[in-house]
Amino acid sequence: MKKFWQNLPDKTKGYFLTLVGVLAMSNVYIFSKAALQELQLPQFGFYWFLTGLFLSLLLAWQQKSFKKLKTFKRKDFALLFLFGLIEIASTTFFFKAISTMPNPSIVAFMGNITPVFVLILGFFILHERFNKLEILGILTTLSAAFLLSYNPKWVHLNEIFIDGSLYVLIFALFGATSAILMKLNVVRFSPILLTINRTLFLFLFALLMMRLQNLSFHISQTALKNVLIGAFLGPFLTATVGLYAIKYIEVSRKAILSSTKGLFVLIGSYLYFKKIPGNLQIIGGILSIIGVTLIITGKRLLQKNTGKI
Repeated sequence: MKKFWQNLPDKTKGYFLTLVGVLAMSNVYIFSKAALQELQLPQFGFYWFLTGLFLSLLLAWQQKSFKKLKTFKRKDFALLFLFGLIEIASTTFFFKAISTMPNPSIVAFMGNITPVFVLILGFFILHERFNKLEILGILTTLSAAFLLSYNPKWVHLNEIFIDGSLYVLIFALFGATSAILMKLNVVRFSPILLTINRTLFLFLFALLMMRLQNLSFHISQTALKNVLIGAFLGPFLTATVGLYAIKYIEVSRKAILSSTKGLFVLIGSYLYFKKIPGNLQIIGGILSIIGVTLIITGKRLLQKNTGKI
């Protein structure tokens, strides 16, 4: 099996890992939503990231990944600390959105706004420029986000967007920041070490919040089952294969495939919760995928024209 994997072309490996990551991440939305219906966020995070950390440590030990720590300099540990803080912010708002919004598929589709933030950050920080296709993609994705978050039953102006919409925007912004930093350093740190760093910070943060809020460590068997399944798929499988995938294929290709996760979450939400978004939100979900595709295609054309691809 190992020899078969080694003989596969890099692009095939990348696409396969991305598909595994998309399917796993789609189920994260389902099982986290189910667990959060019974647990408070710190309780959920404690068991969720404890499970992910345990699995990640096992994999790192099997791969002897910790030897690389001996070569780290002060700057490397400072970057890991920064990654950890960003992940705490991004992941906390992600699960707050999952917990607050009625249907997890809306969160999945709205999360496709992340590439827009990546472009905006690149424009202001790296002085990158947009082409017409990227601008069209940005406008399409923003329109999709509006349709997804729009509350057709609003009466007062502060009710125009459904609860949890702001959480999605915040986690997408932090996620975009993290994605840029991860891409620049994924080979340097190795995917499994970045996964451990992420889950360790999130586990310690959840433990701290449990202590501060005096929450019980006792949870129901149903909640524990949902957490264990979701944690295997999320903090461990999704994070690990996602980081390995961008070693084999361009981030742009991975981003396009990942943008379709909302479709799988939509199916899972119906099967598990018997919930389906409204017509406007389904249109918004489809537009979000189109918007991401336009953004990524425009970026690739720009890179090709400038000789950077």
